[in-house]
Amino acid sequence: MPFLPDETLNRATRHVPCATCLNMDLFASSASAKAPPPLAERVRPQQLDDMVGQQHLLGPDNILRRLIESDHLSSAIFWGPPGTGKTTLARVIANTTSCEFAAFSAVLQGVKEVREITAKAKQERDYYGRRTLLFIDEIHRFNKAQQDALLPWVENGDIILIGATTENPSFEVNSALLSRSRVFVLEPLEPTDIRRLLERALETDQELLRRKIAAEDKALDLLAEQAHGDARIALNTLEVAANLCREALITPDNVMAALQRAPLAYDKGAEEHYNVISAFIKSMRGSDPDAAIYWLARMIEAGEDPLFIVRRMVVFAAEDIGNADPRALQVAVAAQQAVHFVGMPEGRIPLAQAVTYLASAPKSNASYVAIGEAQKEVRASGALPVPLHIRNAPTGLMKELGYGKGYQYAHNHDDAVVTQSHLPEQIADTVYYRPKDSGYEKTIKERQEWLKTQKTEKGKSKSKRTG
Repeated sequence: MPFLPDETLNRATRHVPCATCLNMDLFASSASAKAPPPLAERVRPQQLDDMVGQQHLLGPDNILRRLIESDHLSSAIFWGPPGTGKTTLARVIANTTSCEFAAFSAVLQGVKEVREITAKAKQERDYYGRRTLLFIDEIHRFNKAQQDALLPWVENGDIILIGATTENPSFEVNSALLSRSRVFVLEPLEPTDIRRLLERALETDQELLRRKIAAEDKALDLLAEQAHGDARIALNTLEVAANLCREALITPDNVMAALQRAPLAYDKGAEEHYNVISAFIKSMRGSDPDAAIYWLARMIEAGEDPLFIVRRMVVFAAEDIGNADPRALQVAVAAQQAVHFVGMPEGRIPLAQAVTYLASAPKSNASYVAIGEAQKEVRASGALPVPLHIRNAPTGLMKELGYGKGYQYAHNHDDAVVTQSHLPEQIADTVYYRPKDSGYEKTIKERQEWLKTQKTEKGKSKSKRTG
């Protein structure tokens, strides 16, 4: 059975191949004379001391570094945005561990390949006393059945699992597997770290050295900032800029041309999507129009569906503003109609107008709280009978049974104030809607208090007349 070449993995480690990974290996070199691999692959660190960033994990005496250097790493999940070093860490571990090493991608392989590797891992442990370190790239793409197939082998110690994911493992890795793994969070690289990587590439990459490529300091600073913590984007953009530059000198203009636009960490189906929309809603709720407009811009630039944005605004107008400013809902709905009518990019303008209005409006969640409490009551009490006096009585029989008897038609009374209860008898005095002292809702609250006083006085007068 073929193994990875020595230059890819430490001679003390062997690759455990499976049926479909013989012709694809995450770490195998694809270099050829005609088509060298991308710059990010050519300068990928091979040893721990070559790693840049993630000092909270890899700095002197920090936990992950100690575990790697002592060869005591247990099952782990590397969670972080693209370009933060998850696969690179796996390569470093492959180069230093005494374990057997196997790697494959969750995108291309499944349960069959897992079983092949686990069977081989059992043999290695039974005959040689060596455990197998299994690296799974994009482990979040494994379904529950595929993840469950790993569990027995992780539990008995035949396999040390290293999973890499850009998604929150709390949602994407099943709880049993997650409980047996330690999660290490990799952060986006700092611009200073990105700058170091770029300088190292210019100083060490044979292809760039052959072409005598250099870069202006301002170009490197710009690229370090615009990469937004993603080393892969930074290095691959540097390579594109090198192909665009004249006289072998990369300028800021070359960098901007290579970037086209600043890459944004935003996946419509992933955690960052929910992080950004959460920030957007909470900025409006906190009456911060500047922050709200920023998060709106983030979503627009990332290509978010504008109708998704405006749907959240309609809900927000009712939930967080409510009757403190009844016009807020009208504004949100009008924004939806405007965006649908004019489309993008012009739709960003009515969106911006509506967002700044909603963020600046007085806030009340009284209506939202009221419907929540009422639903809770319904679930607890069931279908309480409708009081007879407010039932409809379209037939003679229903009238004979007392339907509608004693009903007080509000318009026949002074100020349209009646004393009757409209709730089921069992909850006749329950209050669900409690308006706040905010915006127009303050006026509603004052009217409620006035109505309560009028009802009390009319009730007393009625008692005197019937007494």
